[in-house]
Amino acid sequence: MSKINLSFDEMWDIVMACDGNYDGLFYTAVKTTKIYCRPSCRSRKPKKVNVEFCYAIHEAEKAGYRACKRCQPEVEHSPHAALVRDVIAFLVNNYKEKLELKDIANHVGVSSYYLARLFKQETSETPRAYLEKIRIDKATHLLESSDLKNLEICYEVGFQSTSNFYKVFKRLKHCSPTEYRKQKVKELQQ
Repeated sequence: MSKINLSFDEMWDIVMACDGNYDGLFYTAVKTTKIYCRPSCRSRKPKKVNVEFCYAIHEAEKAGYRACKRCQPEVEHSPHAALVRDVIAFLVNNYKEKLELKDIANHVGVSSYYLARLFKQETSETPRAYLEKIRIDKATHLLESSDLKNLEICYEVGFQSTSNFYKVFKRLKHCSPTEYRKQKVKELQQ
């Protein structure tokens, strides 16, 4: 299984959003309770300082954590979950690349048609839509934390054209990248 490259803060945001698309890619380990959970666990959220992240169940258990009784991270809920996790890890790690469905399907060793159908069934999204969300999440992070121009951000996060970047950004965030940055600056000043 592929390991994903996410920062602590990105994983924390995923846990706060209870995003089940990352289940099995990493686990939230709570130092005070010695319990580890899926990112989608609906249990009460711990304090950020009490959390560490593990990439495998055996890693969490070796560190002395036990499985959460509510989300049961040690139980596989779907027979196709491992394949979908590999695809998600591949997308997260390669979002800057020009990726087509056939490239992703080749990476996991299935046909494009099968991958598209299975991925949609498991995540309610197409691999392309999922990749766009990753790219826009990375773009919003750069808009908030850097002085890069929109054009630089567009290419930095893997979009091949600025028009597509603006169209996808507006569809997902309901504003342009420039408007998004202005909103965030205004929020910080308040």
